[in-house]
Amino acid sequence: MQRNLLEIKDLNVTFTTDEGTFNAVENVSFHVGRGEIVGLVGESGCGKSVTALSILRLIPSPPGRIERGNIFFKGKDLLKMSFGDMRRFRGRAISMIFQEPVAALSPLHRIGQQMKEVLILHKKISKEKAKQISTEWLEKVKIPDAKEKMAAYPHQLSGGMQQRVMIAMALMLDPDLIIADEPTTALDVTVQAQVFELILEMKQKHTSILLITHDMGVIWEMCDRVLVMYAARIAEEANRNDIFSNPAHPYTQGLLKSIPKLLTDGKRLKTINGHVPSPTNYPSGCHFRDRCPFAFDRCREEEPPLFDIAKEHMAACFLVQQRELLNKSGE
Repeated sequence: MQRNLLEIKDLNVTFTTDEGTFNAVENVSFHVGRGEIVGLVGESGCGKSVTALSILRLIPSPPGRIERGNIFFKGKDLLKMSFGDMRRFRGRAISMIFQEPVAALSPLHRIGQQMKEVLILHKKISKEKAKQISTEWLEKVKIPDAKEKMAAYPHQLSGGMQQRVMIAMALMLDPDLIIADEPTTALDVTVQAQVFELILEMKQKHTSILLITHDMGVIWEMCDRVLVMYAARIAEEANRNDIFSNPAHPYTQGLLKSIPKLLTDGKRLKTINGHVPSPTNYPSGCHFRDRCPFAFDRCREEEPPLFDIAKEHMAACFLVQQRELLNKSGE
């Protein structure tokens, strides 16, 4: 049996606009093991959602295009699948919880009809059984009066309820991999906790999860490993404990320092200076250099590769290489 359920190698995605062609994802490689929760974290505009959509080949084309790379799922390259095979593959093997419910729910059909159709298509069950499973899952995601809501249209539900319907649709198929893109954005804290509990229950069934978020607190609570993404590139990769106890990339350090704390002694919350650059105007060399307090000449001239720090811990920063060289010279 293959150890990794999902393996992405050198993924590059571009978009073409009136301003020209730009890279939304650059040379991204990572894997998700079986029964593992991997967090993909970074500020908005870093390429997280584009990476997720690429896995299911949902990049709008045009203007988007997967230029090169491989996306292996159970050893099969999804980029070489026919359109028909890929369509049948979505939902059954890989489900996605979209950031915006409107991206997944048809405004023309009732909630119950949409849920039942998905189950009948992928699980080949009767309409009555599909109705029963759909209602049960609406109850699991804490939608009140679930039977009545089955007859509702999406616009008759609040944004939070639409989000919960979409979560139910993704989880009820028992997929091998769930891609969750900011899955609890529109939910209150209590419902967030309940949804994350459901996701953890799926993990116990050996379902793998790629969890996309900008919330480091969620990463700590949920994830086994973490990928930190900045401006289309992977900045750091490590297990959760190493990311929080020994962050190597200045961007990761900045994200952790900006986490709100209960006891601040009146001090201002630390932030990362500047903002994520536009994909049409990435700086040369290291994309983080203009915001990095430690940047030096080499950062402007060369793109840093991912340097090994420890087992399964890598960071794309020349400071890491310098520290490693100093450690070796001192041995």
